Amino acid sequence: MNERIYVIEDDLNIQEIIKLSLETSGYQVTLFDNAIEAIDKIKEYEPSLAIFDVMLPKMDGITAIKKIREVNKTLPILILSAKDREIDKVNGLDNGCDDYMTKPFGVLELCARVRSLLRRTNPKSSIIETPTLKIDKSKHIFKQNDKKIDLTHKEYQLLLYLIENKERVVEREELLNTIWGYDFIGESRALDVHIRSLRSKLGDDGNHYIQTIRSVGYRFIEMREDNDD
Repeated sequence: MNERIYVIEDDLNIQEIIKLSLETSGYQVTLFDNAIEAIDKIKEYEPSLAIFDVMLPKMDGITAIKKIREVNKTLPILILSAKDREIDKVNGLDNGCDDYMTKPFGVLELCARVRSLLRRTNPKSSIIETPTLKIDKSKHIFKQNDKKIDLTHKEYQLLLYLIENKERVVEREELLNTIWGYDFIGESRALDVHIRSLRSKLGDDGNHYIQTIRSVGYRFIEMREDNDD
């Protein structure tokens, strides 16, 4: 295992706990006590994953993640924070992190979440193709009939997950947990908004790609115009 993980945390004791846990699991770990130095290092050498605290000196973690997402939409980012209100999680996930964990934390769960993020963002096959769509996961590029379509980070994750699970109906709760990282209690409209946006970008006004299964969820199903019969 040669994945390198950047840990941005200003509490030295927590730094060491995370470092020991991850290195015991076989990862290489680089520690930072502020986000500015971490951002500069990410530009120079992109890690496999970054773990950010929110309350940091010089620049808070949310601002740092937003800056990273302006130029890098694919780096897996986990927030590990003492801020445990639902609105804090919403803020972190909406601004670009892929998962959110609260302190105090268990080291076994932390390592499990890291493994899950790395599996999700570093799949074995980098190319997925359907009759009209193509996704290059290594380059974060999506094309429809060989024409590049610009997607937001969450739109990309959502479409990719639906295509990778096209043999079944994916329930709403599963999509919310997988793409946003937690249950959107009272906020599940976010999923509907992203589905509508995807359909618009795909020209999918007739549900030719994303089929709604009422009261259950969604399914990717590519319907060709010449299959009307």
